[in-house]
Amino acid sequence: MTDVIGVIMVFSIPIIAIITSHIRSNTKIKGKLIQDQLELEKLKHQNFLLETEKMRLELEKMNRIDTKDTPNIP
Repeated sequence: MTDVIGVIMVFSIPIIAIITSHIRSNTKIKGKLIQDQLELEKLKHQNFLLETEKMRLELEKMNRIDTKDTPNIP
């Protein structure tokens, strides 16, 4: 009986090591994925701010053109 337990112990230790290594590598991959997603969201936010500023400037330009084109009514 103790021989069977010994054999099971000998085979279970490498399997546990393989499983632990797999879980660690999956955790590292998930961590990297989250970092990449965070960077993407930061870039999206910066792009949004730039586009908003661009639209604001275009609107100002259009307003200036409109005020030049309309005659002054006293």
